[in-house]
Amino acid sequence: MYDIVFSGKFYYDGSFQDLDIGVSDGIIVEIKKHINFSHRILKNAVIPAGTDTHVHFRDPGETEMEDFNTGTVSAAFGGTTTIFDMPNNRIKIDNYAAYKDKLEIVRRKAYCDFGLYSMFNGGNSNIISKESSGIKIFMGNTTNVDSNIDTNSNEIDMINNMNIPVVFHAEDKYCLDKNFINAKNPKEYSRSRPQLCEDIAIKKAENMNFKNGIIAHITHAMNTKYFREAAPHHLLLNDEMPLKSYGKVNPPLRSPEIQKDLLDYFTGGNVDLISSDHAPHTQKEKEDFQYASAGIIGVETRMPLMLALVEKKITTFENFYRTCIYNPAKLFNLKKGIIKKGYFADFMTVDFTKMKRLNENRLHSKNPVSPFNDFDVLFPDDVIIRGNRIIEGGELINDQLGKYVNDLR
Repeated sequence: MYDIVFSGKFYYDGSFQDLDIGVSDGIIVEIKKHINFSHRILKNAVIPAGTDTHVHFRDPGETEMEDFNTGTVSAAFGGTTTIFDMPNNRIKIDNYAAYKDKLEIVRRKAYCDFGLYSMFNGGNSNIISKESSGIKIFMGNTTNVDSNIDTNSNEIDMINNMNIPVVFHAEDKYCLDKNFINAKNPKEYSRSRPQLCEDIAIKKAENMNFKNGIIAHITHAMNTKYFREAAPHHLLLNDEMPLKSYGKVNPPLRSPEIQKDLLDYFTGGNVDLISSDHAPHTQKEKEDFQYASAGIIGVETRMPLMLALVEKKITTFENFYRTCIYNPAKLFNLKKGIIKKGYFADFMTVDFTKMKRLNENRLHSKNPVSPFNDFDVLFPDDVIIRGNRIIEGGELINDQLGKYVNDLR
């Protein structure tokens, strides 16, 4: 009846409870106080593993920065068992042929489960792959993209009929062009891509009336009819920190005051999901701020940073769970993120007494320099994906277990 039964203190139905979880073919089939079967005991707190809906693994085309192998290994070490990869590769994923080519390249490399976005440019809805996990709309210039979205109701209807999330990089191109300066430090960079450019883009996005809309990486407390995604770097970093080009990101880090307001906004329960916006670059690309590429790594540190906020009582466990685990899986129609019959057995174990300072040299990205170096973090000890342990005692013990999310449905 069972392939394996896990026994431990699981986060179930809003509290931690001593339970046995029966698993068959990677799916939870029984939840009881006791199951008469040999047990695999999980120590410490057992939490559903996380989903990161916003990463840039650079594969294919720029694998000197990252690839699906190192990116998904990094995700697993951080307690994330599903990622969704963005389409702004060097060859843009804006048609079904490019999507198919990318899928064939990355599927054999994945250590965790994954989905792929396609890019909507305003006029390509008829050639976007129907397999796409999500749609990304870039409203201004960023890595490998220099665009403005201009579309019509027919195109919008075709995207809405796909019934998948539509994620906006909300910085308005015309506003960015108007405010452009050759910024030489984080404060100047924030002035060159001001909050106003986000606000203009968000209003334009709302007027398009997409279903399932998500505003990515908000940098300030704001209202919108769409879901709100925040990234740890905008919650925890600001433009007065001595981060040099490793603090250069789109949209930019803001002032300490705006950053604190956003953190309060998050702790107040006003953010819907936390994603990493993991965007690695080589050290050479980060040498000089003025010419450095924008992007911060974070897929491995996303949940450890948030768990540290829980342990320090800056936010509640429930808020962490909702934004890092439950909502991302629910919004992307995954049977993950909750301990429930019929859902995948994706777990992580956490010892809340093991908070430590981040050592970037122990991260698993190809380019591991992190602006969060020396921040408090709480990494999981064990990570289980579909009933298979991939991380044990903080060590990688399994091979490429990752599957394409469409193959799991």
